[in-house]
Amino acid sequence: MWSILVGFFMMMIDASIVTVALPRMQKDLHADLTLLAWVTSAYLLPYAALMLITGRLGDRLGLKRVYMTGLGVFTVASLLCGLSTTAGMLIASRALQGVGAAIVSPQTMSMVTRIFPPDGRGRAMAIWGATGGVANIIGPLLGGVLVDGPGWQWIFYVNLPVGVLGMIAAARFVPALAGSANRLDWTGALLSAVGLGLLVFGVQEGQRYSWGAIAGVMTVPRLIVVGLGLLVVFVFWQARMGYDALVPLRLFADRNFSAAVGGIAAMGAIVFTQNYPLTMFLQNVRMLSPTRAALMTLPVAVVSIVLANPVGHWLDGHDPKPMALTGFGCMIAGLSWLSLAMSPRTPIPVVLAAMTVIGVGNALIWSPLSVAATANLSPTLAGAGAGLYSEMQQVAAVLGSAGIATLMTWRAGVRDDLALAMGDSMWLSVGLAAAGLIACLCFVRPRRAADWAQG
Repeated sequence: MWSILVGFFMMMIDASIVTVALPRMQKDLHADLTLLAWVTSAYLLPYAALMLITGRLGDRLGLKRVYMTGLGVFTVASLLCGLSTTAGMLIASRALQGVGAAIVSPQTMSMVTRIFPPDGRGRAMAIWGATGGVANIIGPLLGGVLVDGPGWQWIFYVNLPVGVLGMIAAARFVPALAGSANRLDWTGALLSAVGLGLLVFGVQEGQRYSWGAIAGVMTVPRLIVVGLGLLVVFVFWQARMGYDALVPLRLFADRNFSAAVGGIAAMGAIVFTQNYPLTMFLQNVRMLSPTRAALMTLPVAVVSIVLANPVGHWLDGHDPKPMALTGFGCMIAGLSWLSLAMSPRTPIPVVLAAMTVIGVGNALIWSPLSVAATANLSPTLAGAGAGLYSEMQQVAAVLGSAGIATLMTWRAGVRDDLALAMGDSMWLSVGLAAAGLIACLCFVRPRRAADWAQG
């Protein structure tokens, strides 16, 4: 299990660890803010755009082989990032990292689904889900420690021994899983990659271009419309391809898979819509250092780790619906508390208490969603399902990032007090948590609880 999680943990943590290093990178590489923003964008764009393709590659070529290839690409890219002496070299290396991450992430979920027997899959999925949740939380904290210590290059260098050990462990302990005979849908791959790439770029970079012209007649709205149009064509193409489709539409015949995808999209967006205003509040209102501000999120990581094992044991043979609903309920309560409490005089213990409630919700959501999503997936659809599940999380994260940036700017212009403006912005996270709860209400309760383990 741990040989699988090593790669997944690295991919998830690298999506957030870079944020705290950007000011130091700007100084060392003599880059302007516009160019520096691409250090994050260059990673997220291929990560979000390619997962549908790479998930299906695992089904076709074998999960272990594709996983190790992706881990190798990511490790080499990490070395190049650390060695970068110009912003251009760093951006190109980050894009290569994003490709490696897109290859690795869906394979990990597929391997857990196919390797572990039904009666142990709940616990395995709980650990897998908790790993992703913890990585999202501790990324900024680890980044702050490394930047304040040996330097920003080490947020990439730490991946080298981990990546090498991960490949050795995978070669030694992960069983070879046969691929399917289905042919790869290259037309669908091109439509999805370009469509998602244009959509993600337009949403993520829209604010930088003031939602207007990018170059010539191409504007941000037109780019987004073209991306959406290509995705509509992609859906029709998938219906035509049938069993060889990149995303077999029969996946959505499983109501629990569809609901879980909705839930994970909500959680993907919440990670960003929660952290952005909270970080602004802690650093610019409460005047905490980046490292101390990151420490405020530690209760979420601690609670997720503590609850991972009992959550997994409970999920083996039980309906995940009540746990997922409880988790989203805790998220709504904790986020609402945080939003209402934000003021220049908010005591730090209040922030920590609210984050602990959010941590309980976090621990009770990731694992039930992944169990519900994969319970009924056949081995030949594991990669496609995992790719779509991960894809929705990443695309929702980008949309959430753009949405919270726009909302924060608006509320800061309306409110005289920055703390109140950030508190207002936090209500977006509350709304997303409510949407996730509604999605989980759509889970179908089986005739016997044990069916969840046998699905």
